[in-house]
Amino acid sequence: MTASRRAVLFGALAVGATAVTVAAGGCSQDDPPVSIAAGEPDGFYIEFANLLRPLLHAQVVPTLGSVQNIRSVSAGTADLGLALADALDAAQKGSPAFGQPVRLYALGRVYENYMQLVVRADSPVRGVADLVGRAVSLGANGSGAALFGERLFATAGVTLGQARHLSLKDAVGALRDDMIDAMLWSGGVPTEVLAQADRERGIRLLELGAYVPELRRRYGRYYNEVALPAGTYRAAGAVHTVGVPNLLVAGADCPDRVVRNTVRVLVEHAGQLVPKQARGTQYLDVGNLINTEPLHPAAADTYRALRG
Repeated sequence: MTASRRAVLFGALAVGATAVTVAAGGCSQDDPPVSIAAGEPDGFYIEFANLLRPLLHAQVVPTLGSVQNIRSVSAGTADLGLALADALDAAQKGSPAFGQPVRLYALGRVYENYMQLVVRADSPVRGVADLVGRAVSLGANGSGAALFGERLFATAGVTLGQARHLSLKDAVGALRDDMIDAMLWSGGVPTEVLAQADRERGIRLLELGAYVPELRRRYGRYYNEVALPAGTYRAAGAVHTVGVPNLLVAGADCPDRVVRNTVRVLVEHAGQLVPKQARGTQYLDVGNLINTEPLHPAAADTYRALRG
């Protein structure tokens, strides 16, 4: 969302916009459960969704990640879903991963996800270019990492010997057993499964920050160069990688009541919505939550009311 659009959103109060009446705190116990399409076990998405669950009286649905979540919300099999901003953009435009364009709205930008391209600590691979002809897990089918991985290697001009699509745990096991040379994961830091692999054998993260300008030129503004906090994993110093905003999304038919309750929970219970993996950037305040588009109209109304 541009600065001018944010100014219009908040400035509406000054010209007599009517505040929205929002029920206090989350959903009523009498409401039907809200379903949240989340992510893989041990991942950032499902941890965040499980923190939301008691506040929204929600059901958390494990999935493989952003692409599957967008499909579920679009099909109406989930009320809410977590998705990377680049995946949502691809879905809205229409792409091979989604087919025809879908119509979804963001309820807020909640966190920054970190793309983590992982190799063993003793690997001879020192950069993305060294992965030519090698086996790499790009993330599970249906994940945002898999979508990003294809873009990353196309941008880098690197042809892999084998592109695999493994779940987080399977990829860590394959890396440990020398069945793959690297694995890509999108999530918070530190991801506990990776931290455990680091303690047991040792891992390194490859630098990705230099690819951000070309990724943005080819695919859009959703990619940011971010520094992984020193000590995230034992060998990680000032590793620069790619950050992608993480959005909570809903379908066009999601009831306004659900949207308003969810937005209120995001703002008023922000302190309870910090996963262990959230060492990096959090966006759980009104000014940052609205910094995305397309923002659901009922969400925009609720942010106006809360801002006032």
